[in-house]
Amino acid sequence: MHGAKWVDARQAAELLYDHRRPPAGIHTWSDRVADDEIQPISGMNTTTPARTALDLARRYPVGKAVAAIDALARATDLKLADVEMLAERYRGSRGIRNARIALDLVDPGAESPRETWLRLLLIRAGFPRPQTQIPVYDEYGQLVAVIDMGWAGIKVGVDYEGDHHRTDRRTFNKDIKRAEALTELGWTDVRVTVEDTEGGIIWRVSAAWQRRT
Repeated sequence: MHGAKWVDARQAAELLYDHRRPPAGIHTWSDRVADDEIQPISGMNTTTPARTALDLARRYPVGKAVAAIDALARATDLKLADVEMLAERYRGSRGIRNARIALDLVDPGAESPRETWLRLLLIRAGFPRPQTQIPVYDEYGQLVAVIDMGWAGIKVGVDYEGDHHRTDRRTFNKDIKRAEALTELGWTDVRVTVEDTEGGIIWRVSAAWQRRT
């Protein structure tokens, strides 16, 4: 409803519903919702982005919640301060502790759930929280690349590359030139694919850090 990408179309809709028998194919639950937490979209009363984010953070495991809220924040004008205000409003309610953990990790710079997963992996491994969508310019001020995440201060970047980077010839050729340009500008860019293991990713990023610090 809010235009967020990466929503699984197979997942059942969720509805606040106070009757005992829910409609078929819909997950229902009851909860307290204030008037300022509801907005109409296409003629349907829907929770605001802030309330939606709070519910995602309360009800989902942390990693899944962060990925969902990253996407929601990228698609809307969601402000984390508004979500934190609601978390305070419902302090003591079920899931609020989990929500605060998830909200602290949200970053609207993530362009896919796998980018969120990768960022959280790096944080769990003990790296400083990476910046996201880092623009890199050449000596003429021309944009060379936007790196998914990394640490501009030491020029270490990490990019998650979906399968289209391998299967699309134009993208593949563009990636070669991009990698060469980043190297010339002094960057180390760690490129991650679905084939990489968590341990392998952490080892490669650690090696890049050691060369830079």
